[in-house]
Amino acid sequence: MAKQLDYHTIHAIFTRFRDSEPEPKGELEHVNAYTLVVAVALSAQATDVGVNKATRALFKTADTPQKMLDLGADALTDHIKTIGLFRQKAKNVMKLSQILVDDYGGKVPSSRAALESLPGVGRKTANVVLSMWFKQPAQAVDTHIFRLGNRTGIAPGKDVVAVERAIEDQIPAEFQQHAHHWMILHGRYICKARKPVCANCIIQDLCPYEEKTK
Repeated sequence: MAKQLDYHTIHAIFTRFRDSEPEPKGELEHVNAYTLVVAVALSAQATDVGVNKATRALFKTADTPQKMLDLGADALTDHIKTIGLFRQKAKNVMKLSQILVDDYGGKVPSSRAALESLPGVGRKTANVVLSMWFKQPAQAVDTHIFRLGNRTGIAPGKDVVAVERAIEDQIPAEFQQHAHHWMILHGRYICKARKPVCANCIIQDLCPYEEKTK
């Protein structure tokens, strides 16, 4: 775990991220808040590419909680059977759809507590939805962000909550809205787990990681 970087270095890092990609986008396909919730819930232990392949046809048929309930569990399961843990995920999607219809008038709530109360929706999923759809500066920490935060010293922490807090506390406010996306994309494509692509890294000179690759 690297030491926490100072304010000026972090500001320089995120300035470069912003200059490189001013409006970073998530890679999960969705058409509204509900389909985003479903897509993120399905993405646990699965790739975004795999989820997108499964949901393209699904979301053409079921893009609201009521339509998902009308579709039924069997048809949903058939749509997502290529995704890991698909049976449990299908059960969760049906349950959360029923709750959204019964308790929220079919609308996705905009509070973390309400989102986390939905079956299959944890803190990371809630934060993704809050950030991507409701434009709140919520920081969803996945394996890529956890690795990047600790390897670079941008946001070190012993667990995901600690890294989330470090992002909120250490990254300047002007970068908070897109911090999640900049970090996840950098961690996914450049600062990889086994062999980071340091030669293509735009923050290489600002990163204290000792085992850099050429």
